[in-house]
Amino acid sequence: MKLTLESLGSHLDQRLLPAYLVSGDEPLLTGEAADAIRARARAAGFTEREVHFLERAADWEDVRASAGTLSLFGSRRLMELRLSTARPGTAGGGTLLTLLERSDPDTLLLILAPRLDRDAQASQWFRALESHGGWVPVWPVEADKLVGWLRGRCRRLRLEVDEEALALLAERTEGNLLAAHQELEKLRLLAPGGAVTSDTVLASVADSARFDVFRLSEAVLEGEAGRALRVLSGLRSEGTEQTLVLWALTKALRDLWGAASSAGGSRARGGWQRQAAALDKAVRRAPRLSFRALALRAARADRMIKGRLQGNAWDEMALLAADICGRPAVPAPRSMLK
Repeated sequence: MKLTLESLGSHLDQRLLPAYLVSGDEPLLTGEAADAIRARARAAGFTEREVHFLERAADWEDVRASAGTLSLFGSRRLMELRLSTARPGTAGGGTLLTLLERSDPDTLLLILAPRLDRDAQASQWFRALESHGGWVPVWPVEADKLVGWLRGRCRRLRLEVDEEALALLAERTEGNLLAAHQELEKLRLLAPGGAVTSDTVLASVADSARFDVFRLSEAVLEGEAGRALRVLSGLRSEGTEQTLVLWALTKALRDLWGAASSAGGSRARGGWQRQAAALDKAVRRAPRLSFRALALRAARADRMIKGRLQGNAWDEMALLAADICGRPAVPAPRSMLK
C-alpha cells in the first residue's frame, strides 16, 4: 500500500499494518512520519522498541538472530531497521523478504531508508512490502511550494505570518526544512501575540538555506537568474567542488541543446516531471541563445578551474548561469581566451 505524508495520519487512525517503509532524503519529514508510526504502535501495545543500524552485510546477522528470538519481556515489539542505502544487497534483501512474508502479530516492522530508485522498487523485498505493509515515500518540498508549506506549519503553530515574511523565511531556509522548522519554533517564542512580520524574520532568522547542484540546473533551466545566482553563491559558501558545479551547468546546457534540437521536445527525453517542465521553459527561449557562446563560456570556466586560464571560475560560472537564463550580464565571449 502506498501512502503519502498527508494521508498517513488518517490511515493510522483507522488501522495499523504489520510493516511500514519510510523512504526519502528529507530528515525532518521522514522523522515526523516515523514518529507518527511509532506513536500509533505504542498505543496499540508495541511497547518494546528495537533499533538496528544496517551498514554492512554482517549487520543483517543480528537482525535475523533477533527476529528468531522472543521479546525480552514477552511484550509486543517494534523492530526498527535503519538502512544506509536503498539497496540492501543479497543478504539484506533476503532477510527483509523473510521478515515481511512471515506472520508475527507481536512484531511490527518499521524500515527507514534513503530515497528508492527504480531498481530498488523492482526488488522482491519491496514488492513484499507493498503487499504486506505500507510505503511512505518522502519528497523534498520544492522552492515554488515552500511558502505554502511554511504557511501550513504556521497555522499549526498558531502563528500569524504575513506574505512578505513568509517569502523572506522561504528564501532564508530553502533546501533546509529542518532549519525552517527550528526557525518557526523560535519565532513562536519571540513573536508577541504570534504575529510575525518581515522585520521579525530579518531580526531573528539566520540564512540557513542549503542547496545542491540539481537545484542549480533546475533554476537555470527555469530561467530564474536571481535564484540561480543565489544557489550558486550558496554552493560556493558550502565549499562545493567547482567541477561538480560546472558539471551541473554543462549538463543543463546539453539537455537544453538536445531538447531544442529534437522534434519531440523535452518530454520525449523522459526524466523527472519537474525537470522536464523546467526544460520545456528553457526550450521556448532557446532560439534567443547562442549555444556556441555558452559552450565557450563553459570551456573558459573549465580552464580556470584547471589553472590553465587566468580568472575566477566562480565568477565565470555565474556569468554562464545568467547566460543560460537568457539574462546575460556581460557580452558573451568570442573565443576561449577572452
